[in-house]
Amino acid sequence: MAKFKKKKSEPTPDPEDSKKESIKDENETPQTESSDSESVEPVISQDGKSEKDRKLDRLFWLRVGFAVIGGTLATFLFEDIQGEERRWASIVFMIIMFIVTVFIAKSMKIQLPSSDRKKIVMQGLGSYIFIYLFVWILTYTIVHAGSITKGITPIS
Repeated sequence: MAKFKKKKSEPTPDPEDSKKESIKDENETPQTESSDSESVEPVISQDGKSEKDRKLDRLFWLRVGFAVIGGTLATFLFEDIQGEERRWASIVFMIIMFIVTVFIAKSMKIQLPSSDRKKIVMQGLGSYIFIYLFVWILTYTIVHAGSITKGITPIS
């Protein structure tokens, strides 16, 4: 354990002197450091920030909508393709639709600082991929549920 030395101060000769010093200390204001040395980020007004957030939210929901529509379309567009090629065609279709959303996002002219430029691509990316795959699998399963003849038959 570290030991700390106590600071010794000179004793006050009179109790009245200590009261005068405490009143003097209350009136003094401490000096603060200037913030010139710190990096200053550009200040964005609340209206600009809320507009940016609204556009990013719109982009997110646009991608969710494209994922639902794309997953459903992939079930019907690639019906004639069999096997592994169907899977790759659907994945390429998913990538093309995502690139379309990137161009739509660029046309929205979202005001972002240069450090957040990748946000246009990353906003809703994970949701887009998983919703697309989920909807694709779900619609494919629903469409082809009656045509499956293999497997365990239900007990009637």
